[in-house]
Amino acid sequence: MNRVVHPIEEESYRRMRARLDTTHLPPLSRAVVERVVHSAADLGYADDLVLDEGELARAHTALHSGAPVVADVEMVAAGITRHPTVCRLRDAVAAAGLTRSAHAVRLAYEQVGPGALWVIGNAPTALEELLTLDAAPALVIGLPVGFVGAVESKAALRASGLPAVSNVSEKGGSAVASAALNALLYHPVPRSEETS
Repeated sequence: MNRVVHPIEEESYRRMRARLDTTHLPPLSRAVVERVVHSAADLGYADDLVLDEGELARAHTALHSGAPVVADVEMVAAGITRHPTVCRLRDAVAAAGLTRSAHAVRLAYEQVGPGALWVIGNAPTALEELLTLDAAPALVIGLPVGFVGAVESKAALRASGLPAVSNVSEKGGSAVASAALNALLYHPVPRSEETS
């Protein structure tokens, strides 16, 4: 995806890279780490994120091949640039032991089916609900924030064996979750993928 980068963003990345060496990371991992760190101005994410280059490569291919993107909340959806997203939170209701966020995940899954990229930056209960479904995701960006359930839901994501980007601390949120997805959106598509 061709994108014009504003000089302020270029300078911000230059300053970040002067303080954080990511050159040892493979390309997609580096892109995700740098964009997440940049979105939060928090260098600690470099040691907090858990990701796998092979999973990112498969997700990158799926994303650029048209796989749907699902966001848990409108703030995550708003942060994902130049790509349509599905967010069903407005249609969801809290009932029968489900939070609105968990119900929204069910509604979104009914809409998109398996193979989507899921971007969860707000609600641990959304991530917990996703793990109960047979969603066969291309990737789960599981970065919910908070002191109740966030760490546990991210640990459950990592234990599930699903392809994922997560972190080990309570940190997270809409901005960092959408930044992780945007890193995959902005990363160039190899020529062999463009022609296939």
